[in-house]
Amino acid sequence: MTKPSTASPRGVRSLCGASSASSTLVGSKLFFDKRDNSDFDLLTVSETANEPPQDEGNSFNSPRNLAMEATYINHNFSQQCLRMGRERYNFPNPNPFVEDDMDKNEIASVAYRYRRWKLGDDIDLIVRCEHDGVMTGANGEVSFINIKTLNEWDSRHCNGVDWRQKLDSQRGAVIATELKNNSYKLARWTCCALLAGSEYLKLGYVSRYHVKDSSRHVILGTQQFKPNEFASQINLSVENAWGILRCVIDICMKLEEGKYLILKDPNKQVIRVYSLPDGTFSSEEDEEDEEEEEEEEEEEET
Repeated sequence: MTKPSTASPRGVRSLCGASSASSTLVGSKLFFDKRDNSDFDLLTVSETANEPPQDEGNSFNSPRNLAMEATYINHNFSQQCLRMGRERYNFPNPNPFVEDDMDKNEIASVAYRYRRWKLGDDIDLIVRCEHDGVMTGANGEVSFINIKTLNEWDSRHCNGVDWRQKLDSQRGAVIATELKNNSYKLARWTCCALLAGSEYLKLGYVSRYHVKDSSRHVILGTQQFKPNEFASQINLSVENAWGILRCVIDICMKLEEGKYLILKDPNKQVIRVYSLPDGTFSSEEDEEDEEEEEEEEEEEET
């Protein structure tokens, strides 16, 4: 978390909760962000199970390798659900994260949308949201959709249910087990869909081709929900989520101007805030940008 003099173009994505994030305070502006290419982007697997994965080292069932596998599956599934070879649905503005020298055809299809909310009379919140795809109705109406993936890695662990046997006949039992083992992940996806204003949340059920092979997978089924209905189904209180966010914002706004790290304690229901020295987590590009801005300011003064 930072209260800096410059802001990244990214908005707050913290309604869903997170293990760690940085924030910056610039004047009366507060920015929540994360480090690029960090474990923050990896999807957790069975994080909220009674007995989470405990394998260590290079085991393909270690927490990190499971997270890498889940992230890989989720990315590929979201692209496989799209119709390729047809004209894409385009927003008025181009993707701000695509460089000029990049091949546009190789960039994963995703749409970014910045939305604003008022949290009381004194707080304006701007959030960068994402849509994974669009659906066109019979009358040509467009519906936005978020596409996510639940993956089965070994039904013998975490009180799992064998999807190949139960998915068609007892899908409710599968969802109930996933909600128990991955409640944070499901709540996060639902919050993201609600924030983005997506009409639908599509879940894919993907399993390993063989329990001991984490490189090959098979799609067993899909299921589609309306985000607000799914939030009620999983007992996710959106009002409570907004209240938590407002509380975090109020705490951060009372801090001195600077850069901070917000960390969820893995063993306790506690969020900790740590003050960071200037330049922490900054990349070389960030430092170069700051130097260029300082030089421009000096030129203007002279």
